[in-house]
Amino acid sequence: MKSTARRQSYGVKGAPYAHPSPTTTLKRARSAPYFFLLPATILFALFFALPIGYAIWLSFRKVKVSGLGLGAGARKEVWAGLENYTDALTDSELMHGALRVLGYGCIVVPVMIGLALLFALMLDSEKVRLAPFTRLAIFLPYAIPGVVAALLWGFLYLPDVSPFYFVLDKLGLPQPDLLDGGPLYLALSNIAVWGGTGFNMIVIYTSLQAIPAEVYEAAKLDGATPSQIALRIKIPMVAPSLVLTFFFSIIATLQMFNEPTTLKPLTNSVSTTWSPLMKVYRDAFGEGDIYGAAAQAVIIAFATLLLSFGFLRAANRRQKQEAAR
Repeated sequence: MKSTARRQSYGVKGAPYAHPSPTTTLKRARSAPYFFLLPATILFALFFALPIGYAIWLSFRKVKVSGLGLGAGARKEVWAGLENYTDALTDSELMHGALRVLGYGCIVVPVMIGLALLFALMLDSEKVRLAPFTRLAIFLPYAIPGVVAALLWGFLYLPDVSPFYFVLDKLGLPQPDLLDGGPLYLALSNIAVWGGTGFNMIVIYTSLQAIPAEVYEAAKLDGATPSQIALRIKIPMVAPSLVLTFFFSIIATLQMFNEPTTLKPLTNSVSTTWSPLMKVYRDAFGEGDIYGAAAQAVIIAFATLLLSFGFLRAANRRQKQEAAR
């Protein structure tokens, strides 16, 4: 009797403790992951899904003005259907902004990915010296906010305050205006390349560090030179990282806003609609057309998703074809 009593556990009121059944334990184990995901799900719904849904809802609305638009009830929000989308797709300013961003991306993306790959290969070399310091120096510009970086380079582009123009003047060399006309693309591209190369380099360099050393040793035994190892082993093996960095660069290019907006007070060559996002900002907060701006934002988001997933699908298909060979 005493041994049986010792085996029993009693609650607060002296009742025997009832152990949960296996079914209850299994249900708790299955629901535990959802419990931990709940905070992230709530934040995602409040700060990501809800704003997107509200923007989509606004894009199908418009303001109807009755009479002179004075008095209570003179301005009503009504259903607009696809009118805002039609106006956005036929807006020449939005299309011209998209073409400017396309030209900007054709400069930024290949140069930035190429430099990131080159720096990563150099840092992965056995003969490199001061690798930690060099790696930090290349990555450091990425830690500087985009607005601050644009201001720093903007003042370096101004002839009156730039030390570069002072040196060119003393040497009797031509002093091009990088904030006017065609050179403006190079000036904006330089800011993006300077700030984004370090991040892409770290991604590629991390992939290079994950390659087993036995692969390099086998290549050296076969008589491969360092350049052959880089071209035939390292670059093909970090192809997924190159695809990832290219994907991020495309998204960053389509979302271009900080650099031209920051440089706009320094030059007359940058208009308020230089990029699509700048036009969305002007229409929403400058002209008060939040409905048309919402439709433009939805179109830009859809174009970004379409290009991104299209590129990823093409890259995955190519990888599968190469693996099948």
